[in-house]
Amino acid sequence: MAGAAESDMGAGGCHAKALAAKRELFRLRSCGDRDAYFANAFMEDVASRLSNRVQLTSDGHKSYLNAVEGAFGADVDFAQLVKQYGPGPSSPGRYSPAVCTGARLVAVEGNPDPKHISTSFVERQNLTMRMHMRRFTRLTNGFSKKLENHANAIALHFAYYNFVRIHQTLRMTPAMAAGVTDKLWEMADLVAIVEAADKPAARGPYKKRIA
Repeated sequence: MAGAAESDMGAGGCHAKALAAKRELFRLRSCGDRDAYFANAFMEDVASRLSNRVQLTSDGHKSYLNAVEGAFGADVDFAQLVKQYGPGPSSPGRYSPAVCTGARLVAVEGNPDPKHISTSFVERQNLTMRMHMRRFTRLTNGFSKKLENHANAIALHFAYYNFVRIHQTLRMTPAMAAGVTDKLWEMADLVAIVEAADKPAARGPYKKRIA
């Protein structure tokens, strides 16, 4: 966004997410700038939620190099899939993304298996997210005007995706496949959780003020 750097923190593009590929479960989503500060915070959060060594693949974003090392140290098999782009088709008044002309697999830390160096799962989820949320549709007026609203919409989408929506390949929800829950949730269950969290605390006994 032009001028976003000079405006408040709620302006510009902001989103990152971590996907467990085998179970299609989103373990973490975060809203923040694509800079070193948020990359470090994001990777530290990812590392804190894992109890065993994993293979991790990111795109070619350079901030992840130091962020992954700082969060995981040497206890990770980390690789980057760096896509190479050529000029896209151009015509007056039309938006066209650049054409992907190839990709490089770059082993960064540990011993990542080349067969599993992929960002395809999370990129497919990007499409699902754009289809479910108008906030991510390009060239429309449906984008989020406030960061708080944007974060809440993303949280609702991933809660629905993990617990309510039956995954076509898994034939169950990702949360059920991961053993997080043993039942298929409904939207009413999500609403009940939100209502319980927003329920005001019980007031104490009334004390008469003494003049």
